Amino acid sequence: MSQIIDIFKEITSIPRCSGTHTPFINYMKEISSKAGFICIVDEFNNILIKKEISNAKLVFQSHYDIVCLSDNCVPIIVQNADILSAENSTLGSDNGIGCAYMIQLILDGVDAEYLFTSDEEIGLIGANNLALELKAPYMLNLDSEEEAGICIGCAGGVDIFATNSNKKIIPNDENLDLYEVSISKLQGGHSGVDIDKNIPNGIKLLAQTIKDADAKLLDINGGERINSIPVNVKAIIASKQMPIASHENITITKIDTKSEHLNIYDEKIIDFIASFKNGVRSLNKDLGVVQNSINLAIIKTSLDEIKIELSARSMANDELAQLKDETIKMLEEHNFTVTTDGKYPAWKPDINEFTNKVLEIYKEVNPKASLEAIHAGLECAIFKDKYPDIKVASIGPSIEFPHSKKERVSITSVENVFKVVQKIVKEMS
Repeated sequence: MSQIIDIFKEITSIPRCSGTHTPFINYMKEISSKAGFICIVDEFNNILIKKEISNAKLVFQSHYDIVCLSDNCVPIIVQNADILSAENSTLGSDNGIGCAYMIQLILDGVDAEYLFTSDEEIGLIGANNLALELKAPYMLNLDSEEEAGICIGCAGGVDIFATNSNKKIIPNDENLDLYEVSISKLQGGHSGVDIDKNIPNGIKLLAQTIKDADAKLLDINGGERINSIPVNVKAIIASKQMPIASHENITITKIDTKSEHLNIYDEKIIDFIASFKNGVRSLNKDLGVVQNSINLAIIKTSLDEIKIELSARSMANDELAQLKDETIKMLEEHNFTVTTDGKYPAWKPDINEFTNKVLEIYKEVNPKASLEAIHAGLECAIFKDKYPDIKVASIGPSIEFPHSKKERVSITSVENVFKVVQKIVKEMS
């Protein structure tokens, strides 16, 4: 079974940050040629591998991009007994393990359709623009992150982008001092599956420190990805007194330079961040998951404006629309101009003959297996929308702290789930 880990380590050395496609596409062309399969790539860099003459009943699906907390990151894997992690970066087990499963099945000659989608982590771009034909009646997505959990439903989401261009130069009549305020080394995590874990949001914490000091904002930048809880944030402010940190990880440094004039941003920016209810908005007791949530993910200063990016999620499409509208209204009341993008639908939980069969097979390996829904966006929702008759389930190994430097995966869990995959292949081919 070590072949799966070997494949995962091999593909981890291939640049796969969102937006980077060619290296992995070339790798998969070599793999498919070696195995005697055909490889088709569409204009959005999705990859479909299958036999030229196929009777496939199953389509396996994973996205091949990973979250990178720095540009052009290639994770360096660290193995400690049963645990794989990475040096100072995300591991990329989301969704690299799923890709490794699929590559092994291709090399084993299993007659199936293998769909590797692009740029899932930055808005499900590949899935939303898929231009490849799928013929198999059943889809097994391999992007879940909890062993024994068979996902049959997920949250929908929408990304919200807000811009505030209210900036002015004022005389420093109050003789304000300049300070650099920064926060780092927070836990971070996925803004869907980790949103209920009380993980600190760096942008919220820094804004509270600025507001408590009644300071004026000159510059602020922070957050890593729109689907991550922000870890690193830095701001330049002007204040009458030394600000008091609202969190132990906040560092405050006085800047010796004095300025006769201050180029400041709208006070309503900090007012919005400080008052914004970030995180869980409601729970779904029937499904045992978060129902609605929103994460303030990124803030950036450009030449004349400040931009904020938020990610809203809901298990119901009508509630997602309401959450989006409420957030837009609040932003506009704080002098922001707002647009939205990256919307994807909720996947309504669906129990059918395929999900029941997957559950039956899974229980042979792990009696604790169960059907569930998750508060995160899976591409399954989009495929159900594109192919209404396809039956879908999602499984995967236990991955802890995805999208963060603490991301880790159990080798035993990886191997257990591949046993399930192999049994599904055997019984459904």
